[in-house]
Amino acid sequence: MLQSRNPYSAELIETHQSLNEKDMSDAIEKARTAFADWSREPLSKRAECLQSVARELLEAKDKLARLMALEMGKPVREGGPEVEKSAWCAEYFAEHAEAFLADEVLASDAARSYVTYEPLGTVLGILPWNAPLWLAFRFLAPALMAGNTCVMKHDPHVPGCAQAIADVFRKAGLPDGVMINLPIETSLVEQAIRHPAIAAVSFTGSAVAGAKVAAVAGSEIKPAVLELGGSDPCIIMADADLDKAADVATLSRIINAGQSCIAAKRILVEAPVYERMLDKLHERLARLQMGDPLDADTQIGPIAREDLRDNLHRQVKSTIESGARCLLGGELPKGHGYAYPVTLLADVTPDMCAFREETFGPVMAVTSVADFEEALSLANDTEYGLGAAIWTEDQGRIDRAVRELVAGQVAVNGIVKTDPRLPSGGVRRSGYGRELGPHGVREFVNAKQVWIR
Repeated sequence: MLQSRNPYSAELIETHQSLNEKDMSDAIEKARTAFADWSREPLSKRAECLQSVARELLEAKDKLARLMALEMGKPVREGGPEVEKSAWCAEYFAEHAEAFLADEVLASDAARSYVTYEPLGTVLGILPWNAPLWLAFRFLAPALMAGNTCVMKHDPHVPGCAQAIADVFRKAGLPDGVMINLPIETSLVEQAIRHPAIAAVSFTGSAVAGAKVAAVAGSEIKPAVLELGGSDPCIIMADADLDKAADVATLSRIINAGQSCIAAKRILVEAPVYERMLDKLHERLARLQMGDPLDADTQIGPIAREDLRDNLHRQVKSTIESGARCLLGGELPKGHGYAYPVTLLADVTPDMCAFREETFGPVMAVTSVADFEEALSLANDTEYGLGAAIWTEDQGRIDRAVRELVAGQVAVNGIVKTDPRLPSGGVRRSGYGRELGPHGVREFVNAKQVWIR
């Protein structure tokens, strides 16, 4: 059984029936059967289907935003835009997949030689809870437009969101079996990956879980895309626009109550402006409003689960005990639910917990750096490599940062974000492969070389 629990009140919302091993296998086989017809559909037909999905998403926006607020605590003011972004993703790949998947002519000794991009089959998507709609659609939209069928194994804590996504596809009129919701318990995930009908795997989640998925997929010689954790650095140099940098660093850190892989988690500030930046960050963080995610005025909702909140508090306590200054928050709230206060930790050093581990919550860790060289060194002093940001007006520093920051994406004087038009992914323990953009739609295809005399 799968349970959804309201993280604001800690109350049980609903219990959902999970599939047993046989039912799971039957559902996957249904997707394999649907692949034969779906893969032969012209791209124009697939595009019509995805456009219809986008319309259904927008029609259900308020309902979906409310459901995310109830199941995982996302404020409705963030849930609505997440639905809109998911619809945009479906529209974008509907409009552009044909160009991304066009045959690529390459010169050789043949009269004609080219690469054609063909779908692999049925792709299994294993998804987390923190962005139930968006993370689903950045997997589904490109994979479906490439001609694959999809089986979606969503996080067991958001079963209502998973069913709602499946309902959107059903109402949009997609052929039966093209996108299947797979409500299974975690114990069956390995069997799902090993199922003969699964051709490839897309996984978003922690590095620990990602390593397990990669090992199973690798043992079956099945391609996988992994989008894992991050401990993203945000470098703020003394010549930066400090107010804009403070605004964006705050926004990046507190979106989704800080439960985001690409949030700015380690703020590295050049020493001459360190105390000024701390003041600016404190001012912005202190005025954020926590509360019921169903309230339109709430900016920070609860942590999604009690165990996640407890781990976050462990990281904060350890960092303070190691010598960091706690300028805001840092105390475990009493009462119902899994709320955690917006917390500002100053003087965080590389040996402290909040620097070394990924913090998944509204906790900002700020470190002073002597100069640009130290900033680059500390930014790369992590096992992760998802996103990174730098704030400076110096073009030489920008050029070096773009080249030398070890990350899947770098933002200059702006926020690290995901965008359907641009590839997203990481290196090191942040994973491999890319989602979104032209690179994402080509992940789950066979790049077939054709040589004609």
